[in-house]
Amino acid sequence: MARPVIALLTDFGTRDHYAGTMKGVMLGICPDATLVDISHEVPAHDVLAGALELSAAYPYFPSGTVFLAVVDPGVGSSRRGLAAEAGDFRFVAPDNGVLTAVLDEHPPKRIVELTERKYARPTVSRTFEGRDRFAPAAAWLAKGIDLTALGRPAGAIHRLEIAQPLVESDRIEGEVVRVDHFGNLVTNIRRKAFETLATGPLDIRVGAHQVPRVVSTYADASPGEVCALFGSTDHLEIAASGASAAATLDLRRGAPVHVARRA
Repeated sequence: MARPVIALLTDFGTRDHYAGTMKGVMLGICPDATLVDISHEVPAHDVLAGALELSAAYPYFPSGTVFLAVVDPGVGSSRRGLAAEAGDFRFVAPDNGVLTAVLDEHPPKRIVELTERKYARPTVSRTFEGRDRFAPAAAWLAKGIDLTALGRPAGAIHRLEIAQPLVESDRIEGEVVRVDHFGNLVTNIRRKAFETLATGPLDIRVGAHQVPRVVSTYADASPGEVCALFGSTDHLEIAASGASAAATLDLRRGAPVHVARRA
């Protein structure tokens, strides 16, 4: 890359100074960096939501991008800080499972614990390690130091249990894993698994609600109509055209999703 890229994902929101302050720290270390906001609107303390957002975004960045993911309800505790290399990317994050979905797709080549103090700020706040520990580590990686300079090998790290669908010859049992800004119910059912069943009429249900049909895009459905389609991550979504499916159906993450061939 002509200029190093650092991509940020947090639950900090944009009202307060937190995200901007981390950017300032990073630019002080690596002024050539291009800083990209994936999102700062992950629900507060929701590590699983952060893991899924990171997984949805990272494949579309240039090779060599450094990802800084700070969704950290354990800030100031004994949980560790990590830097990991996986695929063509590097990641800096707390050891709380926020890297789970990425590392499930790309087994890590190297993971270190952030123990080398010279790559952190001189004083590390117990309430803002994003500024004082994680942001400097990401910036030093972007500047060109080797991952191993940041600390000792991490060994086993914390992983989340991310629900996987049950796929059988005549049915798939999955669940809603994400609700996006538009109220679309994003499931853990991938297109490839779905298409193994789609040789005839299908019964699709989310929670207690029947989903009448599968469409190609939101505009194919009538205003307010609940439908199913494959979104940008190639996972089955339940949507309501021009409306929020989550609000229309009163459903949220964890709602069961059933797909089966009709008898």
